[in-house]
Amino acid sequence: MTSLPETPLLDKVKLPTDLRELDDRDLPQLAREVRDEMIDAVSKTGGHLGAGLGVVELTIAIHKVFNTPHDRLIFDVGHQCYPHKILTGRRDRIRTLRQEGGLSGFTRRAESEYDPFGAAHSSTSISAGLGMAVAADLSHTERNVIAVIGDGAMSAGMAYEALNNAGALDARLIVILNDNDMSIAPPTGAMSAYLARLASGRTYMGFRDFGKKLTAYLGKSIDRAITRAVEHARGYVTGGTMFEEMGFYHIGPIDGHSFDHLLPVLRNVRDNGKGPVLIHVVTQKGKGYAPAEAAADKYHGVNRFDVITGTQAKAKPNAPSYTAVFGETLVQEAALDEKIVGITAAMPSGTGIDKLQEAFPHRTFDVGIAEQHAVTFAAGLAAEGYKPFCAIYSTFLQRAYDQVVHDVAIQRLPVRFPIDRAGLVGADGPTHAGSFDTGFLAALPGFVVMAAADEAELKHMVRTAAAYDEGPISFRYPRGEGVGVQLPERGSILEIGKGRIVKEGTKIALLSFGTRLADCLLAAEDLDAAGLPTTVADARFAKPLDHDLVRRLAREHAVLVTVEEGAVGGFGGQVLHFLSGEGLLDHGLKIRSLVLPDIWMEQGKPEAMYAKAGLDSRGIVETVFRALGQKGFGVNAAG
Repeated sequence: MTSLPETPLLDKVKLPTDLRELDDRDLPQLAREVRDEMIDAVSKTGGHLGAGLGVVELTIAIHKVFNTPHDRLIFDVGHQCYPHKILTGRRDRIRTLRQEGGLSGFTRRAESEYDPFGAAHSSTSISAGLGMAVAADLSHTERNVIAVIGDGAMSAGMAYEALNNAGALDARLIVILNDNDMSIAPPTGAMSAYLARLASGRTYMGFRDFGKKLTAYLGKSIDRAITRAVEHARGYVTGGTMFEEMGFYHIGPIDGHSFDHLLPVLRNVRDNGKGPVLIHVVTQKGKGYAPAEAAADKYHGVNRFDVITGTQAKAKPNAPSYTAVFGETLVQEAALDEKIVGITAAMPSGTGIDKLQEAFPHRTFDVGIAEQHAVTFAAGLAAEGYKPFCAIYSTFLQRAYDQVVHDVAIQRLPVRFPIDRAGLVGADGPTHAGSFDTGFLAALPGFVVMAAADEAELKHMVRTAAAYDEGPISFRYPRGEGVGVQLPERGSILEIGKGRIVKEGTKIALLSFGTRLADCLLAAEDLDAAGLPTTVADARFAKPLDHDLVRRLAREHAVLVTVEEGAVGGFGGQVLHFLSGEGLLDHGLKIRSLVLPDIWMEQGKPEAMYAKAGLDSRGIVETVFRALGQKGFGVNAAG
C-alpha cells in the first residue's frame, strides 16, 4: 500500500482564505503539492486527470487574487476542477471522486458554495458568467465573475453567442481562455510577461478608456483615427484579435504555469478593469506527471493507475464493448458503401468513430464540441445523397434537439444517429446519463427509433440504418461491454417496425426495449419457477411500434410489463398510447411500465443504479408479483 504524498504547505490550506495568507514565493511549492495530491487521488478513483494537471497554477492564482466565493469562479468544462476542489474545503473527500456518495467529477452547486454553477457539459461558462455579472450589476454588488473555458470548448457556437452578447453589454466579465493544445511554444520569456503586464496595467487601460471618452465627444472621424492609433500601439503588445472585435479587451497569450506571469496580470485586471476582458493563458495538459505528458490523450480520462509507472488498471472484458462493436461494424459497412460517412462532435474514441477515421479518414469528420453544427452538417450531407452516421452521446444529443427537429426530421432527411451512452453511465452521474433520447426522438413524425438488446443486434441495426433511406433513423446502446453473444459475420437488415419473441410463455409477458433484455430473461426463469410461464420479447423499435406484437402480448397474457433504460414518456409511453387507442386496456390486462425513476440518479456502479431503479431481474419479478397482487419470493443469485 502506497503512502500519501507529503504536503506540508497544502496541509495549511483548508480554504482559499488560507491560500491568500501565503507569500507569492510559496506558491510554486503549493502547486507541486496540489499536483501530487491530485495524482494520488485519481490513481485510486479514476477520473479526469490531464485537464486538472494543466490548470493547477492557474487555479491557485485565481483563488489567490480573487475573493472567492464572493467572486464567482466557473470552470468550463468541469473536469478541470479537481485542483479547485482540493483548495476549497473538499480535500478530505477527494478520494471519493466519482464514487457512490462521493464528490462529483464536475463542479456542482449543491456540493459547495465555491461551485456557483454546475458544468459537466461544455461551453456554458461564458453565458452563465454573463448572467451572474449582470445580476451583480442589477443588485449594485461589487463582484468579479471569472469563467475559465478550455480551448476545446471554444468550438461550440454557444460560447461565441455569449461573447458577442457580453461585448455588446460591456459587462464586467473576466474570461480566461485555457489554451492547452497550442501548436507553438508558449511565451515564457521575460519580454512576454512584461508586455502582458503592460497591456493589463492602469496606464494602458486608462489611455484606452480616455480614448473612448474622447472619441464619444469629438465624433466618429476622430474616433477612427484614435482607435487606429490605440490599436496600432496595442498590436505591439498582444496583437489584434477577433475577441477585440467582439468587444472584449484581450490580454495574452501568457504562460499559465508561471506565477510571475499570472499574478500581475490577474491583479491588474482585478484592480483596473472595466467591461469584458479575455485573458489567453497557455497551459500544458497533463503538466507535471510524465506518463500523462507522454500520452497522446494526456491522460484525459483514466482508470485507476499505478502512480510510479502510470500503468492503468484494465478489467478483462468478457465481451467487446458496444462502442467497439459499433465502430468495427461501421467500418465493415463503409467498406461496402462509399456513401457512408462518419461524424462526431469531439468524441471520436468515445463513440467508436475513431475506427472509421483510421480506415477512411477522408470520410470521417470531427467537428469539435459543436453538436448543433454536427447534426445540420449531417443533414447537408444527407441532402446530397450521402449516408451520414452522426454519432453523439445521448446526453450530448440533447444539445442539438432543434436541429434534429427542424433540419433533419421535418425534411425527412436520412441522417443516421448512433446514440452511445444510452441509459445510466455510472461514475459520470446524472449529467451524462442517457435518459431522454427515446422520448424526444419518438415524438417526431417519421423518425425510426431503435435500441439494441445486445451486440449482435447492434450489428443488425448498423446495417439496417445504412440501408434505410426513407428518413431519419436512430439506434441506442449503452456504455460498457456487451453480453457475450455470438456475433454474425455481417449484420442483417431488420424489417422496420418489427420486434421478435425471444422466449415463449402463456401467463406473463415481458417486453424489453434495449439491453434490459438480459435481465428480462433472468426474471423469466424465476417467474417460470413460480408457475408463471413467461414470454420475453425484444421490441427492437419504439417507433414504428410493432403493433401486431404488442397486440398479441396484450391479448394472450394476464400481465404485460414494458422495460427500458429511459425516462417516463419513452418506449412505455408509446405502448400505452397504442393499447389505449386499441381498447386493449379495457379487458382486465394488467400492464406496468418500468422506466428510470423520475429523479436525477446519483453516480454509482451501474449495476447498483439499475437495481435501485428497479430495472434488474429482481425488480422485474417484484413488479409482476405486485401486478398480480401477490407477495414476491427469493430470486436467483444472478438477479
